Amino acid sequence: MKALVTIMLKDGVLDPQGEAIRHALGGLGHKGVGGVRQGKLIELDLDATDPEAAKAEVARMCEGLLANTVIEKYSIEIAQ
Repeated sequence: MKALVTIMLKDGVLDPQGEAIRHALGGLGHKGVGGVRQGKLIELDLDATDPEAAKAEVARMCEGLLANTVIEKYSIEIAQ
């Protein structure tokens, strides 16, 4: 079973990397980009067999280590 965790900065949190990407895209001639938010994707291979239990375990991983929940939000997708 695989878990895909997408982690993004919460709305309202400044994203300097996203702004740097937006600026660089403009410098390369891509003028139609008004804003960029960057994040990270973490793929986990799990031994679990129950999707709901796997999602709960991955949520605990996010709360404890993978995401800084003060400034980041996360979403979890479980694929069998």
